[in-house]
This record gives sequence, structure tokens and C-alpha cells, in this order.
Amino acid sequence: MKYLIEKTYLVLFFITIFLLSTKAFCKESEIKYSRNNISNYLSGIISARQNDTNAAFYYLNKIQSLKSRHYNYNIQFIRTLVLLGKFEEAFKFSKKIRLENESFFEVDLLLGLNYFINGDYPKAEKHFKRLNNISRYNLSPDDFLSNILLSWVKASEYNEDASFEFFNRIPDDYRSLKQIQNIFLQCYFNIPEAYEAYNNLINDKDSNFFRYNFFLANYLLHNDRNLEAQTILSSDRNLNNSNMLIRQAKSFLLAQENKKIKNFFNCKNPSDSIAEIFYIMANLYSNEKDYQLSNFYLKISLYLNNKFTPNKTLLAENYFYQKKYELSKKIYNSIKSIGPVYSWHASINLARILSITQDKKFSSIDLENEFNLLSDPNFENYYELGNFFRDNEYYEKSIKYYSLSLQNINKDHFLVSKILESRGMSYERLGDWDKAENDLMEVLKILPDQAYVLNYLAYSWTEKRINIERALEMLKRANKLKENDGYITDSIGWAYYVNENYAEARKFLQKAVEIMPRDPIINDHYADSLWMLNKKMQARYFWKYVLSLEDVEKKIKDNIDKKLIFGINEKL
Repeated sequence: MKYLIEKTYLVLFFITIFLLSTKAFCKESEIKYSRNNISNYLSGIISARQNDTNAAFYYLNKIQSLKSRHYNYNIQFIRTLVLLGKFEEAFKFSKKIRLENESFFEVDLLLGLNYFINGDYPKAEKHFKRLNNISRYNLSPDDFLSNILLSWVKASEYNEDASFEFFNRIPDDYRSLKQIQNIFLQCYFNIPEAYEAYNNLINDKDSNFFRYNFFLANYLLHNDRNLEAQTILSSDRNLNNSNMLIRQAKSFLLAQENKKIKNFFNCKNPSDSIAEIFYIMANLYSNEKDYQLSNFYLKISLYLNNKFTPNKTLLAENYFYQKKYELSKKIYNSIKSIGPVYSWHASINLARILSITQDKKFSSIDLENEFNLLSDPNFENYYELGNFFRDNEYYEKSIKYYSLSLQNINKDHFLVSKILESRGMSYERLGDWDKAENDLMEVLKILPDQAYVLNYLAYSWTEKRINIERALEMLKRANKLKENDGYITDSIGWAYYVNENYAEARKFLQKAVEIMPRDPIINDHYADSLWMLNKKMQARYFWKYVLSLEDVEKKIKDNIDKKLIFGINEKL
């Protein structure tokens, strides 16, 4: 019912928008105000909102007559064309609807890029300057994207001073992004400080720039400094990360396939550098779970530099989270050819999709067969396979591969603690508490301030009614490390509850409910504390609320059904 109400409201909203938009031009004979137009428009917009890009194109393509006046239609149709990779059509359509005195982000961006790619820099500059007047779809309201693009226009015209003049207009609030583009400009203009700039970026302690070890190695290889490139990819600063791009590049170097690294990116090609900025933007929107906008920028990035095939991994991930499993599978299958690191990553994710769309058991067998084809599996392969089996609740197999990973890893590697934590959780799921506790305690010896490990161990003790005082102290410590975390706040409240301090328990559990109002376990805990404080009507209200939530485990529902009848007693 809720879905139908929302859908009806959405349809009425779009009809209103359509009527208002068409009122201004309904007298024009070439545009027919018809039921078919309304139907196709609504179907196209709704399909776009539901991330059904092919359907959106099917409907919106039928009503291009709306382009002369309908702003929202133009936005959706252009975005749909870009999302489908129909760039030539997007360029042609943009030229048709361009208005001299009106700024239109998608139109000016695409036309600017089109003229830029074709070497018509004055026209590209004209469109990129118009982006300064737009903030609605820009990465920032401070002309960030416009000035970067204008900087590369001037660079392409070999005007170094003008290029850096536009670059310097970018606000310092975007220091990291400026650093990246500064390096690419220095590389393009053969400025000797480029190497030092790369190192400063990579060693920035406030940000994670491991990815740019690849770009530094790429820069060195393009300058025939092969040994230095090998040193960069094998340096100590890469030991504590699992960046696939770096791992794959290192694999290429060991196989003496340097050309493959050089082919991905070339700072002497401005389109490659611009593509990286759009890739960063796509990552930002993906992190915010705006997968459609992320794909929009990612498609532009891949259009500008289609040689950088590893970047397709983000597209496959976005499709996965949009539940577009067939598209995700297609991308993952395509990146298998990049090299062994990406091939294995693709195999894992194809198995994840298979476990969702078909059968969990079959996908596990399939992945294990893929694993057996690896010529020289390493600790990361074992760890990733262990994760897959744990996620699919095959805990014995996950323990097997976590143990193999620990046997093949350097004891000071950063992944050791993560593997121990994961294995400990698998032991706990199997009911082997002694081994689980041992692994989790080992993690805390390595990294004493791991808030979620502190929480996991302390909550487990609380559930087992052991080490309650110690558990409470650990949870307080975890709470200081991760303030306002719903799970940790719930654990503290539950520890007070088990310790029969119900008033204090209620205080923390109420806060946990405020942080995570739709979590069934947290609401159940809160109701328990209310009951013990003789607030029985409120307790029953929250128990009933838990039963109304989706995806509540049967065990929890059965327990709540009993509590609604009998309340809390020793038999529960």
C-alpha cells in the first residue's frame, strides 16, 4: 500500500510538472500535446528514477519533440544517453538544444568535451566557462570542475602560464584534488618537480593516496626509469595496502609487461588526466550511494580514456549495488582479461552474483574451482576466498582458508589482524568459543584500539554472562573510539542490563534506538529494559514494532511473541 501511495504521488507530481512545462509551448503546431507524449514522458522519467536506463531511453527517445522547452526532459535524456554510452547521440542532441543565453550543465559539459576532443579549443573554452555559472550538478559551487577543464584547454594550446592561472583559481578547500591535477600538469609540461610532487601526495598522512603509486610508476616508465618504477611498486609504503591497481602493476613488472602499465595512462595526453578527475568524482558519488550519478561521471571518464580498463571495476560494483546483476556480470567478465589480480577479483564477484541470482552452494563450488586454477595462490587469495565462504555461512571452509592465509603471510603485515578477526568470528559462529576468543584477543594484542573487535568480544562475553565488568570497560573504551555508533551503544546498554543496572541500560539503549531506529535487536533490547523498569505498556509497543519490521529472524519473532504474552521471566 505504501508503495502504491508513493507511486501515485510520483505520477501526479510528474503530471503537474509536465502540464506546467508544456503550457508555454502548447500552441506550437509541431508539438502535439497528447496522451502518448504524457505516457512516454512519465514512463521514461520513472524508468530513469528506477535505474532502468534501457527502458528510460526507449520511452524518452520517442518524444524528442519536447526538447525545445522541457528542461527536465533534456536532463534525463542526455543522462540516459551518457549512461548507455551513446556519446555521439548525446553530442548531437546537446547541439540541438543549446541556447546561447542559458547555462545547462550537461549540455555545456558534453559540448565542451566534444570540442576539446576534436581539438577545437576556443569552442571548448566557451562551454567550459559557462560551467562557472552552474552549481546544481557541479562537484562544488566554487567553479572547481570548470577551472580544471579550462586549465587543460590552455595546456593543450601549450600555454603554460594561462593553464596554471586557471588552475590556481581552484579553491584550496579542494587541496587533494588540486595536488593531483598539479602533478599531471607538471608531468605534461615536463616540469622536473613532478617526481617530488608525486611523493608529497603519496606520503600525505591525512589522505589515502596509495593509488597514485601506480601513476608515479607509470610516470617513471614513460621516462625509461624502469628500475625506479619497480622500486616504487615494491616499496614499504605499499606493504600496508591491497590496492588492486598496484598489485596488478607489480605483477606486470615481474612478467616484464611494462607496456601494459604504460598503456593505461599517459600524462602527455590531456584526455587521460581529465578522465582521472571524472573517475574521482564517480568514486565520491559512489561512496554516497548515488550510483546513477556515479555512473554518469564514470562513463565520461571511460569515454575520455577507454584504455584504463581497471576503472571499469567501479562500474561493475555500481551495477551490483543497483541490482543490475547481468550488467555487472558483463563488466566483471570483461576485466578478467586485464591480468591475474583483476581476474581473481572478477571471479569472486561473479560468484557473489551467482549466489544471489541462482544458488549459494553452486556458486561456492564454482569459485573454489576457479581458485584451483590459480598457478600460485598467495595469502590475499586465501583471505578473499575465506571471506566469501564466511559471507555465505560456510564457516568451516572459511576457517580453512583463513588459516592457510595466516601460514603464507608475513607476521607484521597489516592484514594479519583482519584475518584473525574474521577467523575468530567464524569460530564463534560454529560455537567454538575458546578458539574464537583466542583469535580476537590476538587481534587486540596487535591493535588494542580496534573498536569493533572490542565490541564483538565484549558483547559475546555479555551474551555468555561472563567477564561482565571487563566487558563493560572494553565497551566504554570502544564507545570513546567510535562515538554514536549504534551497535556499540547497544552493547553498552545490554551489558548494563545483564548487570541488572536497568536505569543505565535504558539510557544507552534509548540512544541506540535513536541512532538505528529500524534495527530489531536494538529495539528488542530497549523494550526489555523498559519492562524491567515496570514500563510494560511502552515495552509491548516496541516489541510489536519489531514484529512489524522486515527481515526479522524467526527466532527473534518467536521470542517476542512469548514476551508479549508472558512478559520477561526466567524461562525465556
